[in-house]
Amino acid sequence: MTAVEIEYCVPCGLLKPAIETQTRLLNEFGQDLDGVTLTPGHGGIFVVTAGGETIWNKEVHGSDLDLDLIVEAIDDRLPAEA
Repeated sequence: MTAVEIEYCVPCGLLKPAIETQTRLLNEFGQDLDGVTLTPGHGGIFVVTAGGETIWNKEVHGSDLDLDLIVEAIDDRLPAEA
């Protein structure tokens, strides 16, 4: 199973996109994930990691959140069903 962490900037008002990302991942993968954790941060951060690997980083990918890309990247990291 895979644990996902979403670190987001509190002062920047990124809680809403963090919750939207968390909700989408839980709706999409449900019990296939160990959990989706929200971690408050600062400095403009919005980083999604899965199993310790960075999936989305606002500094690299830009400020327009691409939930489809994040979902696809998480799906690629989940073990195939037997």
